[in-house]
Amino acid sequence: MRRLSMLLVPGLVSVALAAGPVLTSAYAAGSDEPSPPKSDSSAKKGKKKSSSVSDPKFLAAYRTAYTTIYDKHDYTDAIGQLKQLKRDDVADVANLIGYSYRKLGDYQSSKIYYEIALKDDPNHVRTWQYYGLWQLEQGNREQAQYHLNKIASLAGTDSSEYRSLAAALDKPTGATLVY
Repeated sequence: MRRLSMLLVPGLVSVALAAGPVLTSAYAAGSDEPSPPKSDSSAKKGKKKSSSVSDPKFLAAYRTAYTTIYDKHDYTDAIGQLKQLKRDDVADVANLIGYSYRKLGDYQSSKIYYEIALKDDPNHVRTWQYYGLWQLEQGNREQAQYHLNKIASLAGTDSSEYRSLAAALDKPTGATLVY
């Protein structure tokens, strides 16, 4: 598999360079619409959550936070917006909070939210990608490789999440990661 990625990466880099920011933002962006939670423990106990992920107000607020992250790069404001949703138990929401904390350099908080996301949805591909990038930033190349293998098993090696993390893993240790 490593040999295959070594063959594919130069081609992907060429495509990425030709495509410019369009391809780069697609790799990082994820989705501007959250998936329903996979495990909603409060619903099982008869409690109603303060906002449903299908509620139009919730969706509008989620999309605003999403735009704050990926278009404005205002991670601090986005964290506040996402936490106001009171649904950080939803994988997409927790993942974006984790991503924002990671971009701010708060790796401990980022880790907590990535783990919340994976608790809600163990197959949440974007979280495996972002957490793999987190692992690389921490110098944990073996763990990042584990995350890459997990993405391959969930979404395949042609997925943008796989390609993004594979490209980051192919950079030498200590190289500045840009994603």
